[in-house]
Amino acid sequence: MFKSFFEDIATYKEKDPASLHMLEIITCYPGLHATWIYRLTHLLWRIGLKWLARFLSQFARFITQVEIHPAAKIGKRFFIDHGGGVVIGETSEVGDDCSIYQKVTLGGVAFIRGVKRHPTLGNNVTIGAGAKVLGSITIGDNSQVGANAVVLEDVDHDCSVVGIPAVVVRMNGKKVSKKDSNATVDNLVKEVNKLKKEIAKLKSAKK
Repeated sequence: MFKSFFEDIATYKEKDPASLHMLEIITCYPGLHATWIYRLTHLLWRIGLKWLARFLSQFARFITQVEIHPAAKIGKRFFIDHGGGVVIGETSEVGDDCSIYQKVTLGGVAFIRGVKRHPTLGNNVTIGAGAKVLGSITIGDNSQVGANAVVLEDVDHDCSVVGIPAVVVRMNGKKVSKKDSNATVDNLVKEVNKLKKEIAKLKSAKK
């Protein structure tokens, strides 16, 4: 765990050109503080001290404005820039070398215990400011989600997506044609309608 702490510091030094030195990074970066507390709470969660893990995660939320559920799985060299308003849900999985910006949500759309409800991010994924990645979907390695996008279905590796709902605009470094983008939008609308129906069924089952 201590090795991860030093890797995290080096990551902030590398990814933020505004950083001055190690002392400034350690003392002035709420995203780093949130990551460190998460790593502790995740360990506590795994050994069964779940209440303490949740309590400390809420303390982290209070001082950093970043909420990371201790059951989430986050890889090495995780980078949260600015930090305010970030939410990472219970069953989220984040690979190595991922970066997320302020007001990002890795959220769920189902209300059932014991199932995978939140997204999985591959390695080297970047999520732009204000983006929402919702449901048990996968964002492939080396992909980017644009600012304020809403992602509702899987994104392949090496893709860039933007918009509400998000559509692929670049794949393997090349622009995607409008025709392909329009087809993707139609598919996403269908997926949204499916999700709405599933949520309605779940609400009805609870009554």
